[in-house]
Amino acid sequence: MPAETHDRSDKIEGRNPVAEALKSGRQIDKLYVKRGEKQGSIIPILREAARRGITVTEVDAARLDEMSETKNHQGVIAQASPIEYASVEDILEIARSRGEPPFIVILDRVADPHNLGSVIRTANCAGAHGVIIPRHGGVGVTAAAAKASAGAVEYTPVARVGNLAKTIDSLKKEGLWITGADAAGDRSLYKADLRGPVAIVIGSEGEGLSRLVAEKCDFLVKIPMRGSVNSLNASVAAALVIYEAAKQRDAGMNNK
Repeated sequence: MPAETHDRSDKIEGRNPVAEALKSGRQIDKLYVKRGEKQGSIIPILREAARRGITVTEVDAARLDEMSETKNHQGVIAQASPIEYASVEDILEIARSRGEPPFIVILDRVADPHNLGSVIRTANCAGAHGVIIPRHGGVGVTAAAAKASAGAVEYTPVARVGNLAKTIDSLKKEGLWITGADAAGDRSLYKADLRGPVAIVIGSEGEGLSRLVAEKCDFLVKIPMRGSVNSLNASVAAALVIYEAAKQRDAGMNNK
């Protein structure tokens, strides 16, 4: 499962994403900062840029607006070296190096970059080893996704694969249990066993899991709905399932 060459934007927008990129050691070629912006959280960014010898160019707000893909740059845009997607094997190796059972999040055709970024952020906070997305039929890690991740994309590997079904088969051979989140699930999320090596699959915003991916899952879980609305945003649903898995994993480790 070789790594794929990147298609990520080489722009990083927003104060927190830029700060995290600098902290992670990512190569930054140039910073564009709103003219006269020298207060608050921009100060440590400028200080680190000076320490690393990164060129800082002050520009008018209108120029930043033209450059911005997210339209929410917060007065700073970094021109950075592109990052390559990880491979699935890279993600599994991280789990091995930590001596932990693999904990992976798979997104099936998620189309909104903000949802992708939010899931990457949640995966990082919950201790997941990586995120897998499809090459076709879903969004890639764009500038908007990177910004929504609040810098987590600098630390959580994302693998993009040509065939999710085949990737799931490969993960099963590695000993992972594949858990799909679906309203038609045969068991409640809170009654499912998510300990051990697990991959959690989240479906698209409008259609949920594709038929083939759902069939490949070992079991499907549903999130209990007790209100008048019967669905959750994809990134919110992902957060609930991811953190339930994280809670169970923590409990299992504490009981050893």
